[in-house]
Amino acid sequence: MTTFDDREKGFESKFALDQEQEFKAVARRNKLLGLWAAEKMGLSADSADKYAGAVVRADFEQPGEEDVYRKIAQDFEGSGLTVSEGEIRRKMDEFASVARDQIRNGE
Repeated sequence: MTTFDDREKGFESKFALDQEQEFKAVARRNKLLGLWAAEKMGLSADSADKYAGAVVRADFEQPGEEDVYRKIAQDFEGSGLTVSEGEIRRKMDEFASVARDQIRNGE
């Protein structure tokens, strides 16, 4: 094997690891977002965990994060809460940053 082949394998391994970490970070972000939303809706601890799992699963409906945003926004509306799109999206960004840090730190 040449040095070029070794470098190529190294880049492929790093790319695969980065993709795996990003997948985990997005799932963690969605869980944190779900727990935040559950708290705002006044759900019990057990219900909050179940709701957070539902938010994580909602992300598999279609590519991107719109399905997660839509679920949270609809659930807030159904609960009679008025939460702006901006607040939800800010929380999504905030929790994405927290989740990436947690994943990088092995939490």
